[in-house]
Amino acid sequence: MNLRCLYCQTPFTLSRNEMLTALVTMNDKSMNHYDAHCPRCRRANSISRQRMELFYPNWQEAAKNMPPPSPNVTPASASLKTEPLPKSLLKSKLKKSASKAGNAATKAKPSASKRKRASKPSAAKKTTPSRPAPRGVKSPAKKKK
Repeated sequence: MNLRCLYCQTPFTLSRNEMLTALVTMNDKSMNHYDAHCPRCRRANSISRQRMELFYPNWQEAAKNMPPPSPNVTPASASLKTEPLPKSLLKSKLKKSASKAGNAATKAKPSASKRKRASKPSAAKKTTPSRPAPRGVKSPAKKKK
């Protein structure tokens, strides 16, 4: 099923397997819409049940032939759990990062305000009026050398 994100206008597709699982979960939970997430902006795009059924006729038969979900598979979010670092290791990492920051500050170039700037002589600076002369009024003529 070809879709276009409502927010960033990126085209993306839903596979037949994803549509089938969406229809099964919508049927089990008596939902009317499915949220398809855009691969670019990750925002949820609502797709109606009627539209999903239009693109996947006879999905009930395919759902009967669908293999049951295996209990050994853990969701991706569960596998990302981490443990906190020990305090001794955390302190040593903080010391290292502080020393690196100190070295970077000494090697940094001086800011633009501290550098000496080569200024133009005041005669060479271009002066222009802040506003153009009103219509009908001639601007002062430039002196010829």
